[in-house]
Amino acid sequence: MFRHRGQKRSFKHNIRLAVMLCLTAGFVNASGFLGFFVLTTNITGHAALLALKITEGDLRAVRMVALWLILFLSGAFCSSLYISKTNAYTLPILAEIVILALVGYFGHTFDKSVVKTEYFAGSLLFAMGMQNALVSMISGSVVRTTHLTGMFTDLGIDLAAALMKFPKVRKKILLRCTIIGFFLLGGIIGGFAFVKFQYHCFYIAGGVLIIAMFYDFFRVNMMLLRKRLTTHFP
Repeated sequence: MFRHRGQKRSFKHNIRLAVMLCLTAGFVNASGFLGFFVLTTNITGHAALLALKITEGDLRAVRMVALWLILFLSGAFCSSLYISKTNAYTLPILAEIVILALVGYFGHTFDKSVVKTEYFAGSLLFAMGMQNALVSMISGSVVRTTHLTGMFTDLGIDLAAALMKFPKVRKKILLRCTIIGFFLLGGIIGGFAFVKFQYHCFYIAGGVLIIAMFYDFFRVNMMLLRKRLTTHFP
């Protein structure tokens, strides 16, 4: 899932990446909204909110929303810098898992204050910035997990191309639909999970990331085991 980058990636690699990471992003977005009243992947909406609060002169809200934008940007920057220098993805994924675990553990202390909203929502925005940059770099900007505006636009373009019978658009349409569908599915699951488990539901999102991180390891080992069994028991 993460082993190949850019042009070395196949369609199946990107589908797997979209399934796991879009599910996580949708989950965090929905549960984060229910828990802290902030959409933690909606940067376009936050930019519009920032402009609105500036026109209203609400400096406290301006500072808070600007901080969220900076934190998402910082997450993307840190993740991209690490991957570019090390050609590895482990640390950004681990950092996201830790953030989700901490939010799940301390979430019950949320009291709707501005300070707590900044802490919790800001942490999730930083984590989603890291995830989006990681996925974008690994897939060569083919897969993006935390927002759907571009995906719906690309899907519309691809559907028009399919109607015009342009070649090689079927896989693109399937990938776009997978991204959109699993983001929505993650949101639905995240909503139900928050109602059931409250802030502990963020452990579930962290668990999905753990599965995604070790997917390649288990897959390769299963293939080797199958090969050995085939050799010994033809």
